[in-house]
Amino acid sequence: MVNTKVSPFPELVPAATVAERPPQRGLFDPTVADDVLAGLPPALFAEFRRKDQRDKAEQYLRGLVCADGRKSVRNIAALVGGGAAEQSLHHFITDSTWDWKPLRAALAAHLMRTCTPQALVVQTMHIPKTGEHSVGVNRLFAPQLGRMFRGQQAFGVWLTSQRLSSPVHWRLHLPEPWGSDRDRLERSDLPETIGHESLGACATSVALETAHLAQSGALPVVIDLRGGKASPAVSRFRAAGIPLLGRIGTSVPLVVADQTMPGFGAGPLNPQQILESTRGLRRPVHWQDAARRHALRASLVSAVRVALPHGPTKRPRPMLLLGEWHDPHRPPAGMWLTNLTHLPVAQLLRIAKLAHRVEQDFAEIGEAVGLRDYVGRSFHGWHRHVTLASAAHAASILSVNHQKPQRAY
Repeated sequence: MVNTKVSPFPELVPAATVAERPPQRGLFDPTVADDVLAGLPPALFAEFRRKDQRDKAEQYLRGLVCADGRKSVRNIAALVGGGAAEQSLHHFITDSTWDWKPLRAALAAHLMRTCTPQALVVQTMHIPKTGEHSVGVNRLFAPQLGRMFRGQQAFGVWLTSQRLSSPVHWRLHLPEPWGSDRDRLERSDLPETIGHESLGACATSVALETAHLAQSGALPVVIDLRGGKASPAVSRFRAAGIPLLGRIGTSVPLVVADQTMPGFGAGPLNPQQILESTRGLRRPVHWQDAARRHALRASLVSAVRVALPHGPTKRPRPMLLLGEWHDPHRPPAGMWLTNLTHLPVAQLLRIAKLAHRVEQDFAEIGEAVGLRDYVGRSFHGWHRHVTLASAAHAASILSVNHQKPQRAY
């Protein structure tokens, strides 16, 4: 994707498609919605102890899957109950007391059982807004547009395989203006424990929370660390014992940890320098491109054992620097830092490419079920909406994939 300016976590869902996208039609006709939603586990609704809450949750899910246009409360109510349903659904999302966290845990457990995920992929979601009162709204830079726009920024974590992906957890980023504006915080009903954090800290936190939520400690986290400081993120994943495959830029200093490699003992080096000095290690790797209907593509790939620089009293812990080339005569097209030192480079690249699966599924399913369509200023309302939209995404993509012939990878 085109990126005209270095930006934290630039591999985000294209903001241009939100700012100027046509209204999304429902994925399924209402007559088949029961079959789609039947794929969701009963445990997803276990936390709704009152029947009226369970009924509203099912209505909202049905509207997310089937309503035409923006998945606002008004459009959902028009499909499932008319004007009388609008006020009750608005209260259910914005002012009710139900906790979204158990629903996310139940959804993650269901996907872990049924989908054999290969990784947790952290994906940025930009949400353009015209007003100033939605929680977390700020002036943001969209690489795909090459300009600033007003909106929200959130990080979603998707359980991902070659076949499908689905979001299970979210964290809304609060920019600096929100951290010090108590009036805005109170209007948005933000918990006192929520405050400003850097983009890198926000993305890392939601990934670590998801590993605990989904009990998926063995799954690697695929995350974009470009534009931020990689060392703090690596340290947090290492302390938690979570496998990491982080995309990095040229600003991350690394030391060569393999005595047989050029640059050993030379001190901190640019990762691109390290990879360019070991061109002879490159080997072709084939991988399935989910963004191009699983077309088989090939890249040149190499890996070098490296470490992050530490003080003289600390022994650096070896990691792998993975490089990918589309053109053998140009600099690497992608670079990743990983603690999965035991895996072959071909497998590492294929895990990294799962980010394409997320991008494709968001464009085809996530947009249609309204992941970005919450209208309101409430922090809790945003989380309730995006949780139910994640469930609608899971139900929809599981139904779609059930109808497709399965491919062997």
